[in-house]
Amino acid sequence: MWREFIQELKVTAQYPLEMMFTDGVNEKQIQALAEELGVRLPKDLEALLHESDGVSDQYGLKIIWSVREISQYNREMRILLHYKEIYMSFDDLLFFADAGNGDRFAFPIIDGKVKEQAVFAWDHEDDSRWKVAFSLRSYLERLLSGKIKL
Repeated sequence: MWREFIQELKVTAQYPLEMMFTDGVNEKQIQALAEELGVRLPKDLEALLHESDGVSDQYGLKIIWSVREISQYNREMRILLHYKEIYMSFDDLLFFADAGNGDRFAFPIIDGKVKEQAVFAWDHEDDSRWKVAFSLRSYLERLLSGKIKL
């Protein structure tokens, strides 16, 4: 479902690049990631990762990170002193993609639960955070159509 949705968006969008997919992950890998991060992944993100462990364009821009990248980048941003010294806490964000320029995309975490109805962009230069989409589907539609400008 997600592969087809992304391919359809690519055809109608201003994003002419080829999308690259991989084999999906299993439920055990999803559960391990959720336990490691202390939060259940959004259902749509889980479903997408079951179909493809990340999505990138032909030049390597990560439209959606792999399970390994989600784990690595979220852990780094929460525990590395470098981040803690210059940015607000990232404990309330679940990052899942980057814009290729240092900025990243995340779902907000409220009261220990991921809010699936919002996607935020985080600006690495000024630490600002703002809503860019209403769901994973909306994020993909807006990103691939060029409506998200970072």
